[in-house]
Amino acid sequence: MPDVLRGAGVSPGVGAGPVRRVAGGVPEPPAGDRHGGDAAAEHGTALAALEAVAADLEERGERAALAGNRDGRDVLNAQALMARDPGLAGGVRARVEEGVPAARAVFEAFGVYREMLAGAGEYMAARVSDLDDVRDRAIARLLGLPMPGVPESDEPFVLVARDLAPADTAVLDPARVVAFVTEEGGPTSHTAIIARTMGVPAVVAVPGATAIPDGTRVLVDGTAGTVRSEPSEEEVTVARAAAAARASALEETTGPGATRDGHAVPLLANVGGPQDVEAALVHGAEGVGLYRTEFLFLDRAAPPSGEEQEEAYRKVLEAFPAGRVVVRVLDAGADKPLAFLPAPGEEPNPALGERGLRMLRRHPDVLAAQLTALARAASGLTVKLRVMAPMVTDAVEAAWFARACREAGIEHPGVMVEVPAAALRARDLAAEVEFFSIGTNDLTQYTCAADRQVGALASLQDPWQPAVLDLVAPAAGAGVPCGVCGEAAADPALACVLVGLGVTSLSMSAPSLPLVRAALARHTLAECRRAAAAAREARTAGRAREAARAHLPGLAALGL
Repeated sequence: MPDVLRGAGVSPGVGAGPVRRVAGGVPEPPAGDRHGGDAAAEHGTALAALEAVAADLEERGERAALAGNRDGRDVLNAQALMARDPGLAGGVRARVEEGVPAARAVFEAFGVYREMLAGAGEYMAARVSDLDDVRDRAIARLLGLPMPGVPESDEPFVLVARDLAPADTAVLDPARVVAFVTEEGGPTSHTAIIARTMGVPAVVAVPGATAIPDGTRVLVDGTAGTVRSEPSEEEVTVARAAAAARASALEETTGPGATRDGHAVPLLANVGGPQDVEAALVHGAEGVGLYRTEFLFLDRAAPPSGEEQEEAYRKVLEAFPAGRVVVRVLDAGADKPLAFLPAPGEEPNPALGERGLRMLRRHPDVLAAQLTALARAASGLTVKLRVMAPMVTDAVEAAWFARACREAGIEHPGVMVEVPAAALRARDLAAEVEFFSIGTNDLTQYTCAADRQVGALASLQDPWQPAVLDLVAPAAGAGVPCGVCGEAAADPALACVLVGLGVTSLSMSAPSLPLVRAALARHTLAECRRAAAAAREARTAGRAREAARAHLPGLAALGL
């Protein structure tokens, strides 16, 4: 293997130790076999295996929750629901009645769901590995094979895998696993989320990771996104010293986000609901910059009631009485299909189809109910409620959403800038709403025509792409407050560049807040502006990053 492999650093920190690889996957049951003729018994055997998998996942989830990993429990409970899905059971039954053995019937039934998820966009495609894990566990039980999973080890180790199953990561002991390295995945994958929750360094999307031989000593830098083979003791010492210096610097930097010369940059948290508030407060969030409300609506045959919505919204709003909470209305369609909001027809490319505000304009009653619940939830509170629409393309859509907000009693409407057309004509949209929030994940994907789930296109999925920065600039300069709520905000160097471009607030996963706060505190606004200008003049993402860093000397003190 090369001396250094590179990927995406998704959980900061440094870990060194021998590689232990996750056990190989379960083989595909052979096609063409037939069962003995008792379809009812065969079907019962298949359902029993699926139920055993579901029960095991739930038990692991409870263990994860007892260890403080509630995110892990939620992921595992979602997997258990997959195993118990009635549609899946029906698919298994149909195949068994045709003579297909239980293991093959389970494989084929899962295959139908797998194709649906893989073609449904980024959010659902990220769940394919979760589905595969449930399938493999059921098939292993049916065939009497060893269960796939994490190897045992008497010493701390670096866990390497093509991707990691929630059932394994959620119950890992961080005292044993010093780092994660995966060949697949991305910043929004469950591996990244759980690694950040556990505080374990992690690098994902590392080409060639699974070719590293077991026992090879590696040094993993979850900030730089590197995996170094057979590091010297001096290299390990230097990396750990840098991590320690970074930790010390973070402890010294407290208070609201601001540049060294006092230019205020509110630092906010991305949350999915009340369960994420505690982490946001612990890491010093000044409010919420992205409340993803779709998690209230997923896996339902009908939308949640107004009362249920109001209760969930109010819990988050009450946590920030002196701050702001920016709520994104239901972002349905494409990668987040909902049973009660069916697409108007077959969409060959759902990511470019009827999603976000486009879907809500077809179902204005769903939007009206959500906006009314938000207005009621904020009534009597001192928090500054802001509500924004996703997937907005032009001023007509922005004006329609602003009217819907004001009719429901929402005083501060805004829009997300994720579509290049919206960024290029930002001043038109600014005339209709009060604020913008740039979703750099989708903006990068659409600008570079690069699906975030395709690892081969990783170089084009980089928000450091100068073309992406060129689109941030007009949105940030359109005359209304403009935040960033995509993953780009969590990159300390890029956060400085975004501020230099005119972005007025930054929102990210809670654990990323301290490092971004420290990076801003070590640079003046003028330095940020020079870094931004240098990045935009570069011709590639890599050179943009290097050019910006040359104007951000304070990063060295953070070990970045």
